[in-house]
Amino acid sequence: MDNAFQPSRRSLLFAATAVAGASSAAVAAPPVKTGARPSVLPSGGGRSLLDPADTVLLLLDHQTGLFQTVKDIPIADLRRNTAMLAKMATLLKLPVITTASEPNGPNGPLMPEIHEFAPHAVYVARKGEVNAWDNDNYVKAVRATGRKTLIMAGVWTSVCVMFPALDARAAGFDVHAVIDASGDPSEMASRTTLARLVQGDVIPTSANAVLCEIHRTWNRPEAAELAKLYMMAAPNYGAVFESYQKAQEAARSK
Repeated sequence: MDNAFQPSRRSLLFAATAVAGASSAAVAAPPVKTGARPSVLPSGGGRSLLDPADTVLLLLDHQTGLFQTVKDIPIADLRRNTAMLAKMATLLKLPVITTASEPNGPNGPLMPEIHEFAPHAVYVARKGEVNAWDNDNYVKAVRATGRKTLIMAGVWTSVCVMFPALDARAAGFDVHAVIDASGDPSEMASRTTLARLVQGDVIPTSANAVLCEIHRTWNRPEAAELAKLYMMAAPNYGAVFESYQKAQEAARSK
């Protein structure tokens, strides 16, 4: 066989884990939710999307020391997406819980933007547990919100997100992992983690998708502030917005 057509070992591993994850997800697909939900429209729209009234944002171990080990996403993008989620939670009144395993150690303190942009966030200290779900106070804080849908992001994705995500899913929560507000030491770590999350019935998503799902319509009073969040999640959208504003100004000046 011509070597040009031989797939790399890495691509074969990724393909195998992706297929296994897809098969597992297909077998273990959760039942469709029923009952009255304000986020579900008469058309049926929103039935499979995030319900803001049932959602809590969990930001795990976004520590500045750990950021230096992240290789699968630019640090600027990771911080910006995480900051956007904190701002979104404040604007749209979602509960936020933060935590760190040991902020006084080499992993460093939490990035300050989180509590700056989400001053209502509740911080739960841990006693060195790697997995936040091993900490009773953390699990109690999550349960105290009364919400069953968890949006998780953190550093590392393969540990600080995946471990509590799988445990929370096993405990009956719906879990969404925001991959681009999380980070890992390598692309391979990120890919294998993604496969394992899917196999465990955790939903991988992006910061932009979360914003869109929570936002749902421009016909709301926060529309102008939401537009600013889109510029954080997708910086090039800022150029779209600016060109639109200039076109509007030119039209009005005629």
